[in-house]
This record gives sequence, C-alpha cells and structure tokens, in this order.
Amino acid sequence: MSDAQFRIEKDSMGEVKVPASALYAAQTQRAVENFPISGIPFPRPFIRALGMVKATAAEVNQSLGLLDGAVVGAIVSASAEVESGQHDAQFPLDIFQTGSGTSTNMNANEVIATLATQRLGAKVHPNDHVNCSQSSNDVIPTTIHVSALLETAESLIPAMDYLASAIEEKAAGVDHVVTTGRTHLMDAMPIRLSQELGGWAGQIRDCIERLKATYPRIGSLALGGTAIGTGINAHPEFGAKVAEALAAKTGLPFKTSGNYFVSLSSLDAVVELSGQLKTYAAALMKIANDLRWMNSGPIHGIAEIALPSLQPGSSIMPAKVNPVVPESAAMVCAQVIGNDATITIAGQSGNFQLNVMLPVAAYNLLQSIHILGTASRMLADKAIAGFTVNEAKIASLVEMNPILVTALNPVIGYEKGAAVAKQAFKEGRKVKDVAAEQTDLSTERINEILDPRKLTEGGVAGA
Repeated sequence: MSDAQFRIEKDSMGEVKVPASALYAAQTQRAVENFPISGIPFPRPFIRALGMVKATAAEVNQSLGLLDGAVVGAIVSASAEVESGQHDAQFPLDIFQTGSGTSTNMNANEVIATLATQRLGAKVHPNDHVNCSQSSNDVIPTTIHVSALLETAESLIPAMDYLASAIEEKAAGVDHVVTTGRTHLMDAMPIRLSQELGGWAGQIRDCIERLKATYPRIGSLALGGTAIGTGINAHPEFGAKVAEALAAKTGLPFKTSGNYFVSLSSLDAVVELSGQLKTYAAALMKIANDLRWMNSGPIHGIAEIALPSLQPGSSIMPAKVNPVVPESAAMVCAQVIGNDATITIAGQSGNFQLNVMLPVAAYNLLQSIHILGTASRMLADKAIAGFTVNEAKIASLVEMNPILVTALNPVIGYEKGAAVAKQAFKEGRKVKDVAAEQTDLSTERINEILDPRKLTEGGVAGA
C-alpha cells in the first residue's frame, strides 16, 4: 500500500501507520500486526454484545453525571451500529491475542469513538469517553456472558425445542409400531418406536433445563470491577445499573456480580455452561448414531427406517445413499466436546486477579452454542421429519425375537425359558411355537402373554 493509503495515529507508545479507511486507530493496528495467527476474528454474537455493553455503559455514565449528554448520544448511536453489524469489517483482530482481550476492547473503543466524533463534530475519546468507568478486564468477561446468554436463550434453546417437538410429533405418528429393543447392540424385549423416540426427546428437554439452570451464573456480570475487582475509577453504582439496564433491554436475568474478584479472575460460569453444552452434544450424538444404526442397510443392516435421500453417497458405488445428516450432527458434537476441553483449560488459566485466556474461551463457547443450534434444526428438518418406517420388516423380526421368552419367566421359570429361547433361535422358529411344544400352556395363553404390544406396557405379561 502507498503512503497515501495510510494515516498516522498516535498512542502511548508513539506513532503507527493505520489504513486511511479504517475506523480503528493505533492500538488496534498494533494488534493486527502483532497477532497474524489464525485469521479467525471474534464472532458476530460477541461484537453484537460488545456494542450493546458499550451503549449501555455510556447511558449509565450519563445517568451518574460522568458523561455529557451530547457525547453519550453520539456513543450510543455509534454503538448501536456496531451492535447491528454495520461495522464488522472494522473488527479484524485474531482471537489468539492478548489473553485479557484488551486489544478487542480497544478496537471497539476506537471504532465507536471515531463514529461518535464524526456524528458529534467534536472529539470523542476512546478511553476517556467510550471506556469511561470500564477496563478491558471487566468489559471482555461481561461481553462473553452477555453474548453467551443471548445466544443460548434466543437461538440454541429454541432450536433444541424445535428438535424435541419434531421428534415428539414423529413419535405420535409411529406409536402403533412395535420394534425390537436392543441392549449391548443385541436383541432385547419389544419397545414401541414412539417410546424409543420419546427417550430422545426426553434427553433434549432435560438438556434444555440444564442450560436454563446456568442462567444465574452466566447472567452475573463483571462490569464494575474494572482492573482487578476493586472497582477503581468506576462509580459504586455503575455495575449494578448497567446490569439492570441490560436486563431491561434483553429480558434476560442479568445482574451485577456478587464478587468481582471471582468474575475477573475465573471463568467458572463459562466452564459450567460449556459443560452443559457438552452434555447436550453427548445426547445429540447418541440420537444421531441411533438414527444411523436404524437406517443401516438397506439389505445387510438393521434397516428399520429409511432416512431421506439427500445426495449420492459414493463416488464409485452407484445408488449408494449415506446418512449424511446424522453424520454431520455427530461431527458437530465432536467439535463441541473438543471446544469444552479448550474452555476447561482456559478456565484454569486465571492467574491471581485475571483470567488470561478470555478470547479463546469466548470463541469456543459461542461456536459451540451456534453449531449445536444449527445442527439441531438440520436434524429435525432433514432426518427426523422425513424418515419412513419399514413396518413389515420390523413386525416380522419382532415375532422371531427369542428374547420374547422373558415374558414367560414368571410362568415357566428362567431355566425353562432359556431352553425355549435357545431352541427357537437354533431352529429359526417363533418363540410361541416352541413354547407351545415345550410347555403345558395353551396357544391362547401363550399368544396373550407374548403379545408384543402388551410387552411394551410394563408389568407382568398376561397377568
């Protein structure tokens, strides 16, 4: 770039060349040059929350008599543009940067100050005005909490509910189908397909409640603690008023931290939330893999269901169709579990009064929330809603299941039941036919006890 494409900016370390079109200034430019690591910037939800935090902080500073109304109006207007995504290109910094996220806080301060100065026609200072009553050390953890709670409440939980509802709707339509249960991947007692699907939906709804249980901790905000938790250079009411205003704006349970030293030095709430995301990932992977097994075949697999055919499955084997959606969902789950490991390491990296892995924790947490939400909707729309059931095959296999003899145990005993099951399996015959030969029970009584539907309803069969 030619010299005409740059301007000179100054900070406490001296002069630095900044692209002429950039809204940011010297401190951001130094970070651009210092951290050319991954090319991964902070995600949109984080920048959205950062704009929201800066606007709210300015409004509270005005209410406390710390900033002039005209300056605040310009800051709020500029922050709203940052919040809405109009200036995302002005946030180029890599997530692998200073562990406090100071560079990104200053990036926001400089961009907002430039925009506010343009509006006001007078100098708005990035530190004295935009960062008033704040430190990077409380702004960044606050922004992590705000962005994570917003994304969880607005995107992830609705997506999880959407998937659970899709499963419940499908379950209602297949309640008449009795299939073979499996433990250890081996045939077990009968189960209604609706019961199997209901277990999946129950897992998801339990995970929703687990996520909601994290709200009190993830809604606790560090803002007001400033540099090390003592609140130096902030009004004593600043943190509480910002949290109250954010709660009013979002409808979410934000409150000021009860202990700023905890909020600045630890990522315990983030680790907790990530742990619940990992729990959902484990549940979602179980569901995805069950779908893959049930769809396996079409000849030499289980082939109980047929997932929608979405794309050719092989570059060499014609007509092969693979379960691509459950596979994609399973990979998402693997990524989330890996993200949780990163967040756990970040969480233990609080040295004395500050955690020094805030940016990488923010990125991994928000990625986990995002991809779990999109994978949930994909699984609902492209796997659950459209799969068909091979009812004829299921019914024939249920009749041949030697484990049905379990229902005869209370009548003929375990040992006799084992003998009947082994003979039925060895000869490829139905349990009820062998039982009619090997016991004194009538055909009617055997049919009553071994009715597959009744066997899914619990209790003692035929009692």
